[in-house]
Amino acid sequence: MHLAITGNIGAGKTTLATLLAAHYGWEILKEAVDNNPYLADFYADMPRWSFNLQIFFLNSRFEQMLRINLGRDSVVQDRTIYEDAYIFARNLHESGLMSQRDYQTYRRVFENMLTLVRPPDLMIYLRAGLPKLQERIRLRGRDYEKSISAQYLENLNQYYEAFVGEYTASKLLVIDVNDLDYVHNPADLKAVMAEVDRVLM
Repeated sequence: MHLAITGNIGAGKTTLATLLAAHYGWEILKEAVDNNPYLADFYADMPRWSFNLQIFFLNSRFEQMLRINLGRDSVVQDRTIYEDAYIFARNLHESGLMSQRDYQTYRRVFENMLTLVRPPDLMIYLRAGLPKLQERIRLRGRDYEKSISAQYLENLNQYYEAFVGEYTASKLLVIDVNDLDYVHNPADLKAVMAEVDRVLM
């Protein structure tokens, strides 16, 4: 079983992935954030480092997908390879932060990788508005995230909604997290778990 969690920066993906992995006794595959050598540079100068950052994330996610394809254990994946291309790279290109040449090269690499990728059994999208995203980003206190603009997050939200609206590769569960606190409120966590169990059955 392959369960993937998708959502904007600060939506609560890693937190929910950790909780679900513990609940089911599955392996968790987290996003390569802490060991990403481009992330801080990217937030300081997006046009200069956008291509490098996205290639790093794309390769990291592809390595995860190969591991999932070859493995026999059930996994919960924090963010997917689809988001890299359809949301983040697209947003950078259409915002003028990634050149046409770099974007075309990136998309060719992505399309080649996609021929070897199987979709997850269940995609969970965490829908969060700008206030919720900004609150969670502030609480986790990563220095390089302080420069993320509200417009950047809003643009990503628009691309996420478009992606989810067109997604048909597997089962999809949309969870509105704006009024949920599954970390501190056991009732919220129980409700989310029950919904995931229902869709998986």
